[in-house]
Amino acid sequence: MIKVLFICHGNICRSPMAEFVFKDMVQKKGLADQFYIASAATSTEEIGNPVHPGTRRKLHELGISCAGKQAVQLKKDDYNNYDYILGMDQWNLRNMIRILRKDPENKVKLLLDYSRSPRDIADPWYTGDFEVTYRDILEGCEAFLNHLRAQRKIP
Repeated sequence: MIKVLFICHGNICRSPMAEFVFKDMVQKKGLADQFYIASAATSTEEIGNPVHPGTRRKLHELGISCAGKQAVQLKKDDYNNYDYILGMDQWNLRNMIRILRKDPENKVKLLLDYSRSPRDIADPWYTGDFEVTYRDILEGCEAFLNHLRAQRKIP
């Protein structure tokens, strides 16, 4: 089982979008039983809150449900429980390392590090542009899945 944890600042916009897009992607490819996928925040600001309405709207357009998801915070112990811990931007990355303390197994990366164009994924909380965020997340999820295939971790 490949365990993936997506991370953003509040766990209400980007990381839940990545969580549910990736879950949908692996399900449609018949790979869902090979993954455990979740998301979390680096901050405590939104803990317990539901997914942002803009993310819910975008996922709904795609026929993807995120019902029941509430923001949770990344914990130091998550390092031992996940194979990949994927942040959305450099600020997340710094805070992830602060919480996890270290990354001896090189599990901590940015989602778009797997793409042909590594970069940060803009936070739609500030930009208001959930479509651009979705396109970047889709690009990252597809590239990550291709990486796993190339590493022969999935068929």
